[in-house]
Amino acid sequence: MLIRDAEIDDLPAILDIHNNAIAESTAIWDEQQVDLADRLAWFEQRRAADFPVLVCIVDEVVAGYATYGPWRPKSGYRYTVENSVYVAADFHRRGIASLLLTELLRRAGAAGIHAVVAGIETANTTSIALHEKFGFRIVGQLPEVGVKFGRWLDLTLMQLTLPASTPPTRLES
Repeated sequence: MLIRDAEIDDLPAILDIHNNAIAESTAIWDEQQVDLADRLAWFEQRRAADFPVLVCIVDEVVAGYATYGPWRPKSGYRYTVENSVYVAADFHRRGIASLLLTELLRRAGAAGIHAVVAGIETANTTSIALHEKFGFRIVGQLPEVGVKFGRWLDLTLMQLTLPASTPPTRLES
């Protein structure tokens, strides 16, 4: 298994994983699948913001991907990100999510990120357990804030605070 930065050539595989999560799970709360142009715009936005997009390669196949992005758009949240980790259905239960999250958190720390937030559908106990393994703790639950597959979804918010740092006193350019 190899964890590396995603490349444009990885986008079709990332698209397949993303659309499968839309169609088959509550991991992504969108109800309409997206096209390659959508994933290209997403990828370019991540790169322009200096946010990593990582892939896990198994036997020359993209088996999963991970990224983080802005938690909220206000400047006061600039040291907080929200993470996402997705693994292709054929590669579940092989430790890929753990490998991706390990590298993603390492990158976050190196980038000066102070807090990483995960928003997870409450019934997704596998993802909650993964995040707990890395030290995330449940900081809140929001009942019935989403809908998919004809039912209300609850959101569990988890947070990992990375090693203490002194907050900046002013907006850095």
